[in-house]
Amino acid sequence: MICIQDLSFTYKNGTEPALREVSLTLPDGDFLGVIGPAGAGKTTLTRAIAGMIPHHYTGDYYGSVTVNGLDTVETPLDQISRLVGTVFQDVESQIISPVVEDEMLYGLENFGVPRAEIPRRLEEALGMVGIADLRERSIASLSGGQRQKVAIASILALKPQILVLDEPTGELDPRSSRQIFTLLRKLNEEQGITVIIVEQKIMLLCEFARHLAVLNEGRVMRQGEVREVLAHAEDLEAAGVNCPRVTTYSRALSARLGERQPVCVDLDEAEALTRRLMK
Repeated sequence: MICIQDLSFTYKNGTEPALREVSLTLPDGDFLGVIGPAGAGKTTLTRAIAGMIPHHYTGDYYGSVTVNGLDTVETPLDQISRLVGTVFQDVESQIISPVVEDEMLYGLENFGVPRAEIPRRLEEALGMVGIADLRERSIASLSGGQRQKVAIASILALKPQILVLDEPTGELDPRSSRQIFTLLRKLNEEQGITVIIVEQKIMLLCEFARHLAVLNEGRVMRQGEVREVLAHAEDLEAAGVNCPRVTTYSRALSARLGERQPVCVDLDEAEALTRRLMK
């Protein structure tokens, strides 16, 4: 379980808090999507959960973050990293080896994974992300999307209990983006891995996430089940948060017909609503 209580944080030399009295509780096995306008504090939140704040990024820290009962301030970062696997938007800062296989081996060896188990983990992770053919490729020869997949595979090979991803599909095409989300759902449902993902592709996120947390100006503006949060689409859009087009469509129907219609989350629901009204 992840428990965040009244977390406020201002980066060293910062003038305004990046997070303001944030409180969130995530049960084991949750799939949380984090959305919000630029500068809302989304990346800072992921850094706090991963323990990088305050161990790597220093500043004024108030409140608490506990991961599986461990206080991230009092627990060494390497211990938190064994529980929380993190993929950041800037993969260039995360990849340190010149070859794909070496990049994955670096983490496995440094985490003390038994040598006999390493080949299986490496092959399994590469296969899950669909980049087995890149195993011997130079990192410099890869596209941005391929490097993103290498970063994800490297984390999956470590078998974390919690995955924190900051816009992992930013460099990926629609097909690859869906592939990553499908993989995350499989890991979440079959292995019980808790997934926390910051994502701008709102329709894709709403299709796969179980809950949403909306950040604005460092505060949690809304949180709850996806449909429950999207029911406040007008407030979200006023804060600069894009909503799925199907949600906008169902709201427009409600306004046009003068009666409240169900909030649509995906295309299937929008189609079903349209067919019902056409009858």
